[in-house]
Amino acid sequence: MWAPWRIKYIESPKAEACIFCVEGMEAKDRENLVVYRGSKSFVMMNKYPYNTGHLMVAPYRHVRDSLELTEEEMLDLMKSVNLSIRILREALKPEGFNIGINMGRVAGAGIEDHLHIHVVPRWAGDTNFMPVLAHVKVMPELLESTYDKLRGALSKVLKEAPPR
Repeated sequence: MWAPWRIKYIESPKAEACIFCVEGMEAKDRENLVVYRGSKSFVMMNKYPYNTGHLMVAPYRHVRDSLELTEEEMLDLMKSVNLSIRILREALKPEGFNIGINMGRVAGAGIEDHLHIHVVPRWAGDTNFMPVLAHVKVMPELLESTYDKLRGALSKVLKEAPPR
């Protein structure tokens, strides 16, 4: 297997700062793979995705638990999830989605201090023997190429029906 994009993660020092707080606030959307910015939440690509087009939707405010969200944050978060689905349908034509929140390390949260919702596009046959036998996932496209597709789809989707 050749996955040269993983070396950046392997060799990089692990940040102690919250990626959602840091990368969500920086004005480096392409570099940080931020696809969309709403009023209370934003959408960014997962740099270490489960599948091509794996998005994460997070509130700007650093909260650990969904019970800490205001009504405005909850509404904007769900609008951003729905927009993510529309963008992914336009750009990648998935046949389904896994959408979920992992609250707490025991629930699978890799970043447990900042609530976020995973939006993972799925296709028939997108699972295969590689994760089972070799503990690797084959990603067919560079993250930057997927980002460009998603940003193009965002423009089209927003023209057709902007978020309400």
